[in-house]
Amino acid sequence: MPATRTTTPFRGLPPLVWTVFAGTIVNRLGYLVTPFLVFFLASRGVTGAETTYVLGALGAGNLLGPAVGGVLADRLGRRPTMLLGLTGAAAAQGALFLAPGVATMAVAALLISAAGSTVSPAAYALMADAVEGEHRRRAYALLGWGVNIGTAVAGVLGGYLAAQGYWLLFAVDAGSMLLYALVVALRLPEPPRAAPAPQQKDGIGYGVVLRDRLTLLLLPLLGVQLFVYSLTEVALPLAVRDSGLSPAVYGAMAAVNAVLVVALQPFVTTRLARFPQLRVQSAGSALIAVGVALTGLADGIVGYTVSVVVWSLGEVVVAGIAAGIVANLAPPHARGRYQGAFSWTWGVARFAALSLGVTVYTRLGPAALWWTALVVGTATAAALLSLSARITRRTAEAHTLAA
Repeated sequence: MPATRTTTPFRGLPPLVWTVFAGTIVNRLGYLVTPFLVFFLASRGVTGAETTYVLGALGAGNLLGPAVGGVLADRLGRRPTMLLGLTGAAAAQGALFLAPGVATMAVAALLISAAGSTVSPAAYALMADAVEGEHRRRAYALLGWGVNIGTAVAGVLGGYLAAQGYWLLFAVDAGSMLLYALVVALRLPEPPRAAPAPQQKDGIGYGVVLRDRLTLLLLPLLGVQLFVYSLTEVALPLAVRDSGLSPAVYGAMAAVNAVLVVALQPFVTTRLARFPQLRVQSAGSALIAVGVALTGLADGIVGYTVSVVVWSLGEVVVAGIAAGIVANLAPPHARGRYQGAFSWTWGVARFAALSLGVTVYTRLGPAALWWTALVVGTATAAALLSLSARITRRTAEAHTLAA
């Protein structure tokens, strides 16, 4: 069923979605500690080798949190899971600031990312409960837009606050989480918990996802695409550094990305809503792969700007589609776990970019990484199209049962 055409970006979405959007902006305005964590650790006398342990723990938490969050969202509820994640991450921020040594810093970093990443599966499941299938892409795109708005402002705010004292970063970060928790507690209703159909098996954990062959084919493809995108956060800074350019150039590239996404995403989402979403996802993912690969051809600021513009346009094109597809495949009683599996896939992709991506860049050379991004990115975009008929049929069946 084609998406409903609209003339206004995100028009017609229910108040619950806008509440999550507003809370997300507030939360991301406080996304200050992680980007400046390396500088904070250096100020505490942590060596380069010890910093690796803390950053590794931060990455590991992003693998643990979504898996736990998906289960809790289905078993405990959407709102309680979000509240636990937000308040737990806020407490962990204080623990990291007060941690007396590297080991306790690593534990606190693990708790920050683990608790914080439990929120996403619950929030995505909550929106899937509130929005019908054909409108979910717009709802998730709106949420992603809020992330980009908050992150863009946080990048500027964080630099200023860090110059005044690192304690301000932690205070604002924890405060924004607690404010979002207050919004969740006061403004977000808990939907009735769906029960599995008589013919559906269910359990405590992720068996419902692991028995879904279509989802098991889809998630690895999305994971590879997310890996390619995550290289923009990992390998691009290395490329800028190795070109002899200053860190300010990378900051400018991040600003170009933020401006493009914030300015274009609502309107592009609306314009592309009438096209088959899997085709749009494939086209956008291929555009991201091409943009990342163009990094290898850049020899100055102009070249890097061109590459950033290309993959930023791809990011705008795919916004919200993957999460919407996963939500449409999920049975109502397992939406939290399906979104947990998708968020976990995202965490694996970022972890792989940090480890495998950097290894390929440093040991095999930058060209090997850029070619890898181009080949696997375009190949998975094509492979995703091969699932189009099965996903369309399954989505139609789910809509029929819901009706």
